[in-house]
Amino acid sequence: MKIIQTKLDFIQFPPIEKVVFYRNVIAKFTGNPRFPTPDVTMLDASAAVDALENAIIVASDGGRTSISEMHDQEKLTDTAFRSLAAYVDRIAAGDESTILSSGFHESKQPIYTPKAILTMVDGAHSGSVIFKGKANPRAGAYHFQMCKGSIPLTEDGWVLCGVSTSANFELSGLDVMCLYYFRIAAITPDGLTDYSEPVSKIVV
Repeated sequence: MKIIQTKLDFIQFPPIEKVVFYRNVIAKFTGNPRFPTPDVTMLDASAAVDALENAIIVASDGGRTSISEMHDQEKLTDTAFRSLAAYVDRIAAGDESTILSSGFHESKQPIYTPKAILTMVDGAHSGSVIFKGKANPRAGAYHFQMCKGSIPLTEDGWVLCGVSTSANFELSGLDVMCLYYFRIAAITPDGLTDYSEPVSKIVV
């Protein structure tokens, strides 16, 4: 049986979600007697998260340089929290409660990763993207939605940007170097399915 370890799922989170996740890890570590001497101090970890958050704010202007700098800082912050996750694994030695007390998620067994419901790739022209959705055998058509800048708090914030009989769909006319979120749902004989988890992409 595989030893329980920390799960590095946070690496796939959008930058703003990483900030929230990383701050929770810092809060869980702080004062936790199970982790007396982490490989990355909480002061350094907090500074890295602050730098990432500031970079996200600056990158919201859509400038190429600021977006590039945001991704550079994201990688540095990710590295710090990878180190903390490795430290937790050494201390926990497979103990689930210890891992959970760190704020990281646990991975118990080898996990089969199914094909993503939605993947976003660059389109043929600047300002365009292609939805690559996982086909639903019962679907007669698909709805494609988008939002710009951040995930809306309500369903009203999502915009229907396309309907197609194919799970793949190209969308054009988007603002270059801006962050968008996209999702897909299938229309089946039972009605509209739940939308997929939002996928973020900076349009080029």
